[in-house]
Amino acid sequence: MPSYRSATSADLDACWALRTRALQIGCAAHYPAETLAVLCASPPPPSMPGLLAAGAAIVAEEDGYPVGYAVLDGASGEVEAVFVAPEWQGRGIGLQLLARLEALAAGRKLPRLFLSASLNAVPVYERAGFARVREELHPHRSGIALASVFMEKQLTRGSSGFNASKLDSPPDRR
Repeated sequence: MPSYRSATSADLDACWALRTRALQIGCAAHYPAETLAVLCASPPPPSMPGLLAAGAAIVAEEDGYPVGYAVLDGASGEVEAVFVAPEWQGRGIGLQLLARLEALAAGRKLPRLFLSASLNAVPVYERAGFARVREELHPHRSGIALASVFMEKQLTRGSSGFNASKLDSPPDRR
């Protein structure tokens, strides 16, 4: 079972490498190879070091090795990233990371979380209580338009609205 901690700028390279592997494997059935090549070649956004430094990112790690991470824009409520290493997927790590971001957002009194979900990730976000708002072509900073689903989750005061205690066991596989 991984442990969770706040990410630091020292985690950026390892998290970006994890993100690239997750995209290559997790998105392969949902996007053309040319699109994935562009996404995987893109460097971290210029805002990423600042978001990590602001304490709005969580790393899941096992034996000191990152197995997942999530990043929140603590000012707007946008979930900037949630990635789990391919070999660690299906164990509830993504849901646990989302629950922790939600707690951060609630602590900052944000009214909602929102994101543009890759097509392969929509079911995970739905399990975490996010609702589909619309399908969209998300303008990625690399210059491509990525088919995605804009999703949001309204937050209630005093509660994250998501029961993280149910995450100690893997989700049902139907």
